Amino acid sequence: MAEIFPIVSLRAFEAARAADRKVMAEEVDRICRSSGFLAISDHGVPQDIIDGAWDKAKTFFDQPADAKQQARAPYPGYPYGYLGPNSEALAASRGVATPPDLKESFNGGPLSVPPGLTDKEALSFCYADTIWPAAPAGFRAAWQNYYRSMEDLASRIMVLFAAALSLPDDHFASVIDHPISALRALNYPEQEVAPQPGQLRAGAHSDYGSLTILLPQPGSKGLQIERPGGAWLDVPPVPGAFIINIGDLMARWTNDRWVSTVHRVANPANPAEAKARRQSFAFFHQPNWFAEITSLIPGEKPKYEPVLSGPYLMGKFKSTVKA
Repeated sequence: MAEIFPIVSLRAFEAARAADRKVMAEEVDRICRSSGFLAISDHGVPQDIIDGAWDKAKTFFDQPADAKQQARAPYPGYPYGYLGPNSEALAASRGVATPPDLKESFNGGPLSVPPGLTDKEALSFCYADTIWPAAPAGFRAAWQNYYRSMEDLASRIMVLFAAALSLPDDHFASVIDHPISALRALNYPEQEVAPQPGQLRAGAHSDYGSLTILLPQPGSKGLQIERPGGAWLDVPPVPGAFIINIGDLMARWTNDRWVSTVHRVANPANPAEAKARRQSFAFFHQPNWFAEITSLIPGEKPKYEPVLSGPYLMGKFKSTVKA
């Protein structure tokens, strides 16, 4: 497992001298070429911010269905607010038809709109209003504190990624200064009824953006990555660390030098585990709406036509929505 899923100390990278920093950056490049998944430790996110987000999310999901529905997204395809069961099938983003995923979620977008932005699609999609729940008290503040911490962490990881690609530290700065990132709290309820054929807690998919910062519930099971040949490998939570994975946009940016690995959340393996719910936070870091994504790799013919970050994300997201 250590070979496929290593742990990188962000604090050590940021404090390292040039020679050691280069060695760490080369290791991250190797990881991103092979699995696209790693754990980031020594990240500096305050534990009280993490604990506050966990507490409010759990309390929100513990509420009766009608209370949660007060914060529901107003129509299929609206990106933010509460999405109840049977709302999404992630495998559809890969063109695979499955029953809806066995989960519910709360979703929120950027905390502010860039000055002067007038693009109607951007304003109606990525910068749409988050539908905040009335309860529990303090939910919005805890959510926004966690979101800000993830924004900061993502920008620091992008510096690490720039080094891994032999680029200047600030290479990505101008295209992630107004990111259109989304935060998602996920709840996979207890499974009291057997799933339908092909139905999972989260269907097999790759993420859409530059990187994802995942915080699984401590001790939880189910997250798996697909290895070459089609085998599925369990990814356990790493105490004190965030799980990071490369998204489709970063794979395009690197001309497929780095891999956006397909992953899923499998159903519990036995009846005892089926009685336990599973929760997680996923922060989907996405470059600015108008960021043009073209190959960063010199000397290689680009495999993909340029795309704009925002419209690309919007198309991917809407493909997963169950009407």
